[in-house]
Amino acid sequence: MGFRKDFIWGAATAAYQIEGAWNEDGKGLSVWDDFSHEEGKVFSNHNGDVACDHYHRYEEDIALMVSLGVRNYRFSVSWPRLLPDGTGEVNEKGVAFYNRLIDALLKAGIRPFMTLFHWDYPSALQARGGWENPESVQWFENYVSLCAKRFGDRVKDFITLNEPQCFVGLGYSIKNFAPGLEMPTRSVIRISHNVLKAHGAAVRAIRAIVPDARVSYAPCGDAAIPCTETPEDIEAARKAYFANDPARGMFTVSWWSDPALLGSYPEDGLKLYGQYLPKGWEKDLEGIHQPLDYYCQNIYNGSFYRASGDGFERVPFPQGNTKTGTGWPVTPDALYWGPKFLYERYHTPFIISENGMSNVDTVSLDGKVHDPQRQDYLHRYLKAYKRAADDGVELLGYFQWSLMDNFEWASGYNERFGMIYVDYATQKRIVKDSAYWYQQVMASNGENL
Repeated sequence: MGFRKDFIWGAATAAYQIEGAWNEDGKGLSVWDDFSHEEGKVFSNHNGDVACDHYHRYEEDIALMVSLGVRNYRFSVSWPRLLPDGTGEVNEKGVAFYNRLIDALLKAGIRPFMTLFHWDYPSALQARGGWENPESVQWFENYVSLCAKRFGDRVKDFITLNEPQCFVGLGYSIKNFAPGLEMPTRSVIRISHNVLKAHGAAVRAIRAIVPDARVSYAPCGDAAIPCTETPEDIEAARKAYFANDPARGMFTVSWWSDPALLGSYPEDGLKLYGQYLPKGWEKDLEGIHQPLDYYCQNIYNGSFYRASGDGFERVPFPQGNTKTGTGWPVTPDALYWGPKFLYERYHTPFIISENGMSNVDTVSLDGKVHDPQRQDYLHRYLKAYKRAADDGVELLGYFQWSLMDNFEWASGYNERFGMIYVDYATQKRIVKDSAYWYQQVMASNGENL
């Protein structure tokens, strides 16, 4: 069966990771501007001040996309570039930049997928309590409404939030990411509820302004993979994937996706965290639960599980298990079992909104970047994803992370996830071998996998 004929093949980026121009043309500060300028927070004190200079080089980057046959591009909008104070006066120069970007994409025949929040929260709003402030829901709705009004005549695909597990779990619970806070569980759960309310409000706002919009949501979570394909191990992995437990904190699938797609919090999650939800939270579920045109998930790897009694147990990775440059395990079956379990639970057409690997890439003596590890990684993962399509999972698309090397959050420029190599000293772009391989995959709609 394979991938559907109109399958969406694309590449993805995020504003803070590539744009640079951190204080140009009226842009306000974000929590990542603050965090990355604080000593010791990011690898080697790197920051996103320049990044890939995409703000000034977007035309060059679009030309590279065209040359590689990328026809779908997922990017994010910088909230403080549009609203320097998070609310109030609009920065028209910021609007003009995204208008130029969108128009150039459309002229090149590239379909834009706009992520509305990919972690660069306005510093001015963080100073007012950020996501913990109940007003944060209205702040986000107003910002999303601005994007829908200004860009919705041309952009039809909107993704509300990217990886709330990460920006809440790493940013507010264990302080590894911006804004770098370590808050008590009570506060983190209230933040999570406000974030989910903001998602629902954003969906409603987009649909009211852009009636023909397609709206989605992009949480994340390592997939659960059964050790064997026996019914017992498969069921154990399914339970593990959606389970909530204190050891995982905010890094669960069901806490973030059940309210948005099913209209309820998971029972095991409520046993752990229900006491911390704000009074009257039950009345908020209707607003959170908004119909989505498709459901996105970022999946990079998974863990193995087997049946144990009435439940499951995690099985350690074998010694010498293959890892990526950033130390993540290589587990291709994550792209089979993850989409399969998610589709069974949520019954919503599915897109992988991020998948890829960091590699130890270098420019060889011939001036090229040879990255066979990434090509092999993508080949294995896409074969598993194709198997999910063969088994009847309604797969709509796949976005490779990332179009180009970029500022990789707390890892700075130490990790290279891109299909295009970036020499940060000169801003020279070099297309990697894996990009040419992916070009052929897209052109054949995966038939060559």
